[in-house]
Amino acid sequence: MITGYSLSALILAYLCGSIPTAVWIGQAFYNVDVREYGSGNAGATNTFRVLGKKAGIPVMLLDILKGWTATNLAYFIGVSTTGAYHSIAYTNYALALGVTAVMGHLFPIFAGFRGGKGIATLFGMILAINLSAALLCVIVFVIVLLLTRYVSLSSITAGFTYLIGVTFFYNRYTNNLVVIFGMGICLLILVTHQKNIERLLKGKESKVNLFKRKKATEQV
Repeated sequence: MITGYSLSALILAYLCGSIPTAVWIGQAFYNVDVREYGSGNAGATNTFRVLGKKAGIPVMLLDILKGWTATNLAYFIGVSTTGAYHSIAYTNYALALGVTAVMGHLFPIFAGFRGGKGIATLFGMILAINLSAALLCVIVFVIVLLLTRYVSLSSITAGFTYLIGVTFFYNRYTNNLVVIFGMGICLLILVTHQKNIERLLKGKESKVNLFKRKKATEQV
């Protein structure tokens, strides 16, 4: 049942996801709009590419926090977790809030609806839904990143790892909608990373420099 509280929470989740951390941090501290450089996305990955890790790490952490906070609004509006039915209802509503936050990141009202790819915000959502599966994704992401230095490939691999995790390894903590959500994650990642996948196949994808700051004017 949709109430005024639940509707307000969905709006708040969207506004939370719409906070353009990459744009605001880039403009406030570097006088740079990251959307004008690199891949043109307002996200953590492009911030790493354009401004380096000193800007990229805060953007990534804040984007993760956006997804985690929005998803946990289900708790603050008083959705019950007592009993199997209520636990499923809670998880489903938390998923709705998290997805709304991700949509806010993709189409932020505070930045002319030009956002990022939503991976960090999506991870914050996963972190709130299933901690064990989220940690598995982190391990896979880090391993692939260290081996290849492709953030896009690391994100794609981690996304598919989540689906595998909730389907086969952590299924006692999930319901059918969570698995469907995992499939949706894979589809979203494939859609938002279409150009990255094309560049990966052609061997033209840019690698992130993990140890050195890149100048903002250097395009990738």
